[in-house]
Amino acid sequence: MENQEARGSNKEQSSTKKSIPPYMKAISGSLGGVMEACCLQPIDVIKTRLQLDRSGAYKGIVHCGTTVTQTEGVRALWKGLTPFATHLTLKYALRMGSNAVLQTAFKDSETGKLSNHARLISGFGAGVLEALVIVTPFEVVKIRLQQQKGLTPELLKYKGPVHCARMIIREEGLLGLWAGAAPTVMRNGTNQAAMFTAKNAFDIVLWNRHEGDGQVLQPWQSMISGFLAGTAGPLCTGPFDVVKTRLMAQSRGTGELKYKGMFHAIRTIYAEEGLFALWKGLLPRLMRIPPGQAIVWAVADQIIGLYERRYLQDAPI
Repeated sequence: MENQEARGSNKEQSSTKKSIPPYMKAISGSLGGVMEACCLQPIDVIKTRLQLDRSGAYKGIVHCGTTVTQTEGVRALWKGLTPFATHLTLKYALRMGSNAVLQTAFKDSETGKLSNHARLISGFGAGVLEALVIVTPFEVVKIRLQQQKGLTPELLKYKGPVHCARMIIREEGLLGLWAGAAPTVMRNGTNQAAMFTAKNAFDIVLWNRHEGDGQVLQPWQSMISGFLAGTAGPLCTGPFDVVKTRLMAQSRGTGELKYKGMFHAIRTIYAEEGLFALWKGLLPRLMRIPPGQAIVWAVADQIIGLYERRYLQDAPI
């Protein structure tokens, strides 16, 4: 009888135990996004230039970076930083927050545990949501700014992010800001499904940290787990990223579009440039995304850990 009462008491405590609220995870993600943007913007510029290079003007990452610096100045490596930083801040806030909400919804009502299948679905849902709400319009503006060569404002079509967005809406309509939405949804959904699942797996394998055990990782531990988790997505989603960039870069105001949609773009790129062209920019993506995830998780885990230590006891993370 006493054992039954004890089990009932433990179950009641488990069901009422407080957890980290989604808004705190959203805040932690947004702060990590600001740090990532400032550190890794040059790699993103190089990646975009390589993906848009159809004539072979750039011989690789180093050559592309030095060419941009020599011909356009060092500041050109931070082109599009404003929309990039803003979009990362909002994207990580939405990603972390929505993933937390979805994971809560998919947790087993009896045990409070989350299956790997549910974790994958939660990550994919968070990726789709961020792609449609934030990523696509911000990346359209960012890519249009990054593909412009030179620093003389009078010679550039787009004078800045706000002017760029207004010009796109004027020339192509509001939907012009959502060019390339389909491959962006596929890329981000797959990326986040892999990333959240891999991050949890690496935390368990490397540091024996399980969700809800109250353990807070050191920043270097979070960086290693985040770095490794960030490698899976780019390998799987390279073609989606290349197609996304091509679709976003083409302007509807300049006449007939070369690419009619995601599948047409994949077929055209494969026919004209070969299979490996669908993975153009993979190396700079691997140079940017895993380090970016390392930075984000180092910041996010510390903020969540600080909140847990200050306001909660043994709260599930």
